[in-house]
Amino acid sequence: MGPKKKGKKEGEKKKKLTKSERLKLQQEEEERRLKEEEEARLKAEREAAEKLEREQVEKRKWEELVEKDQLRRTEEFEELFLLEKCFIDAEKWKKEVRNLSKWFHYIKCDGSPDPSVAPEMNTFISLWKEKENEDIDAVIKQSKLVLELIEKLELVLLDTPPHELTDNQVAQYQTSIMELRELLHFKFNEATETLLRQASSFGDTDSGNMEMIIKDENVTLYVWANLKKNPKYKTIKFGDTDIGFTIPKLLASSDTAVRIFHTNYDHISPLSVVPRPVKTEIIDAIIEDFTNIETTQEEAVPQEGSEEVAEEQELEIVPTVPEGEVKMEESTLFIRQSNLSVSKEEVESKKEEPVVKRSKKEQILPGKAWRTDGFISLYYDMAERNISFSLETVYPVTLIQDNHIHMPYESWELRPVGDNEVILNVTTTFTDIDIHVKDSQCMLAAVEVGENYELSHLLKKWMNISSLIIAMKQTGLNIFPSEYSGAYVAVNDKDPLVEMKTYRQMALLASSFSFCWSKWNQACGPQNVILKVGELLKKEYVEDDEWSIYMYNGERAQKLKINESSNTFSGELEEHTELHSTLYHMIKDFASKEAMEKIRNSNYLFVDAVCKLLLSVRVLTYS
Repeated sequence: MGPKKKGKKEGEKKKKLTKSERLKLQQEEEERRLKEEEEARLKAEREAAEKLEREQVEKRKWEELVEKDQLRRTEEFEELFLLEKCFIDAEKWKKEVRNLSKWFHYIKCDGSPDPSVAPEMNTFISLWKEKENEDIDAVIKQSKLVLELIEKLELVLLDTPPHELTDNQVAQYQTSIMELRELLHFKFNEATETLLRQASSFGDTDSGNMEMIIKDENVTLYVWANLKKNPKYKTIKFGDTDIGFTIPKLLASSDTAVRIFHTNYDHISPLSVVPRPVKTEIIDAIIEDFTNIETTQEEAVPQEGSEEVAEEQELEIVPTVPEGEVKMEESTLFIRQSNLSVSKEEVESKKEEPVVKRSKKEQILPGKAWRTDGFISLYYDMAERNISFSLETVYPVTLIQDNHIHMPYESWELRPVGDNEVILNVTTTFTDIDIHVKDSQCMLAAVEVGENYELSHLLKKWMNISSLIIAMKQTGLNIFPSEYSGAYVAVNDKDPLVEMKTYRQMALLASSFSFCWSKWNQACGPQNVILKVGELLKKEYVEDDEWSIYMYNGERAQKLKINESSNTFSGELEEHTELHSTLYHMIKDFASKEAMEKIRNSNYLFVDAVCKLLLSVRVLTYS
């Protein structure tokens, strides 16, 4: 029988139902619907009751954990206070070292001044100012002492706790730094004048003009004097270097001298940057009339906090022809950076051309001293690291880079590598940096940069943390935020007190535990920090499945149930865990006896050095 006929018969059968039968069917359907609704209601009530019961159980459990935490809170804080006395001991030790340093200087009796004693510094500066007609060799020799004094003053400002320095002392040290810089630059100008007065004694056999390179570990001077005034010598290249310039025809036939002055130290940073210099290797090139030497300088650099800072090179060209009397033709300078050993983090890692800027005639606003117009034929060869440009007229010229190019960090990890030894790895967009801490000393252990990036003066060199910070900033590896950095970098805002407490307790545990960046640190708000933690004693790295997630707000620490692969954030506690008042005691719950023994035997200077490094890099906020 076909389906159509069958359906037809059933329909006919239904039509034959009596009225009472239809009512009965409707009643049965209504009863079934009410029954289903009742079952759904009872199920919902049952689920609500179960949920309420679970919540009450969780609440009682949480209250019990909080109560238990409160009972041992005082005990844990007291233990942490005793452990953190290592920071006080470290400060006492560093203060003794500073006092011993002064004593050693006193008994050395070498005639050099104590940079922290104002009368001695004033006398030293005055006596050197009064010396006249010093030759370039004498100035270079004295410059070593001056740079040493500047470095000592910068370290005093950076190393001495704020409560030990008065405002007058800070102002005194900063003034001494600026006066030493200015005097040193003046002395180099004066010595150049003395040298140029003897230019005829140094004439080149081919061109007849004076061409001289004077170099030591801190400075390089490239000096050229136009003795023959032959207009065909417009493009000059110094020896086998890639340093040179092209001058207009007018100057090629005039009494003219050119000095390119390259330094491995900072002499142009404003006071607001001291003691955290961001520039190191400076070049100033001066075109002068050597028959009437009077140098003029316009030096203007962005203030601390500017998005961009003048980086490493200043090319200064100053004409001696009175303004308005002669229209200057364009002049060209070219530099091969690798031969100057100029640190170009932006060039090597960012793979973008540096920004070349000239100064304004007058600095109208702080940090607004540089502009990009006035250049002709600006050319930068990325492969060869060559830069050349022409100028409409003459200005101080600088290369600009973003001071926060390595911020924020993409990730970080602090891991133990031995007794009282850790490595802090910071991965940025453009490079990967390893800082090794051993006892109280630090060093740049490894950094991923280009082949031509010269870091032999810094890599694998042990120094204290303050010296390392200065050296890395000078090299362009700035992973040390300043108080202004948050205005120019997208930061993960955290309560400063919570952040500081976390770093101190991380340092206490650093001998046995590895700490690492967690993506959940961005999801927990400014009052909490979240990080991954794993015990690390015998292996080189913590395996992915061995990490645990901890949250801390400065008053309470807890181990979370989520992991790095979870889809959503949850503050739910890991099963069978408790609450603690400190991160130290929370992690201690899961530490082996061997790990805790190693932590108890940690050197207090090592703990202090790790803490200072973490406070300087601020991995929890700038990642």
